[in-house]
Amino acid sequence: MKTLLKNIRTLVTCDDGDRVLHNVDLLLDGAAVAAIGSVSVEADRVINGRNLFVYPGLVNTHHHLYQYFTRNLPEVQGLELFDWLTALYEIWKNLDEETIRCSSLAGMGELMKYGCTTCFDHHYVFPAKAGDLIGAQFAAASQLGIRMHASRGSMSLSKKDGGLPPDSVVQDVDAILRDSRRLIETYHDPSRYSMRQMVLAPCSPFSVTADLLRESAVLARQYGVRLHTHLCETKDEERFTIEKTGMRPYAYMESLGWTGSDVFYAHGIHFNDEELQALCKTQTGVAHCPCSNMKLASGVARIPEMLELGVPVGLAVDGSASNDASNLMEEMRSAYLLHRLVSSERAPNGYALLKMATRGSARLLGRNDIGALAPGMAADLFAIRTDRMEMLCADRDAANLFGTVGYHRPADLVFVNGVQTVADGKLLTIDEEALQRDGAAAIEKLLNA
Repeated sequence: MKTLLKNIRTLVTCDDGDRVLHNVDLLLDGAAVAAIGSVSVEADRVINGRNLFVYPGLVNTHHHLYQYFTRNLPEVQGLELFDWLTALYEIWKNLDEETIRCSSLAGMGELMKYGCTTCFDHHYVFPAKAGDLIGAQFAAASQLGIRMHASRGSMSLSKKDGGLPPDSVVQDVDAILRDSRRLIETYHDPSRYSMRQMVLAPCSPFSVTADLLRESAVLARQYGVRLHTHLCETKDEERFTIEKTGMRPYAYMESLGWTGSDVFYAHGIHFNDEELQALCKTQTGVAHCPCSNMKLASGVARIPEMLELGVPVGLAVDGSASNDASNLMEEMRSAYLLHRLVSSERAPNGYALLKMATRGSARLLGRNDIGALAPGMAADLFAIRTDRMEMLCADRDAANLFGTVGYHRPADLVFVNGVQTVADGKLLTIDEEALQRDGAAAIEKLLNA
């Protein structure tokens, strides 16, 4: 199917030339962008773009979708990471396939309504007999029409062994690696415009053993999939790692084979100067989660310095329970304000943060087919209308808008792989009212288990 967006007011491409184009046409042909410019072809559908700002689809590089159903719980507000995790594990140990299905639909649905077309989720809680949780996530993504990179996360170090999670959600190394192989062989599609890929993602240095980290790295490289974990998120984690291993977190991960262009860490707040240089040298990536980092009082990642050095950086919302929203538009605004406060003129501008949420995030996931609008790239985009009161004078600078002004409405159009998934801020692929009912029932079951 060919879709022509005609006479677009402003098209922010995020392409290699950082082009911002005005009064231009954009042709989508199946899964790909076919042409940009003055396009005169027959199309199955023509959309008037006269009042639209059009952008590449946003790419989320770190989430915990299951946490969507433990948001805004009064008993855990105000806690920092270790205490927060300890309290919530007592709820998360009761996860099942229906909870994962509904929370994945809701979390990715919200992401997509706000312009996100690719979601990476870090799922690492696998209670015994909970069902096929990753299969449920991919089914939810397929129903929504969003690209998904799922992870086979894991925890192997329980509370009795010096970790944080309860025994009921940890697994032994052999079981984890066996299931990791199964999931990669079942779901991972490395082809261009792929809608589903796998990542191996042991949870963190304080919830898995060295053997699991080492063996996961070997297995990931055997299959050509990427590696992900939390790292340098808090000072508590730093102290834990030094006490248990005699090494700082980055050195510990490096000793286990966890550096390189196929590795990306969530957070990366507490790297020192030498470690920032090492990230650059090895091209190890960082998924920046500003809202979560502020809410949990974890600290401020050194993003301006990472960008100056050339460290690969993407943007992410993190788990819903530590952010309480699945909205990358909001994340760009929060990142802009946070780094302006801390770094002043060295802070990334609004356009730099848009590129972080598109090109930068795509790079972390190993994708060269998403994150920009150019011929041959995936037909992933979102658009917002400029002919509304809230856009008065905000429409002066489309490229920097999400940082400098922010945008607080769902997108008016979203396309993923050439298929429209959102219209006028509403999901086209699922019944939102039915999901609200199913989700409410799943929440009651989870919280009262």
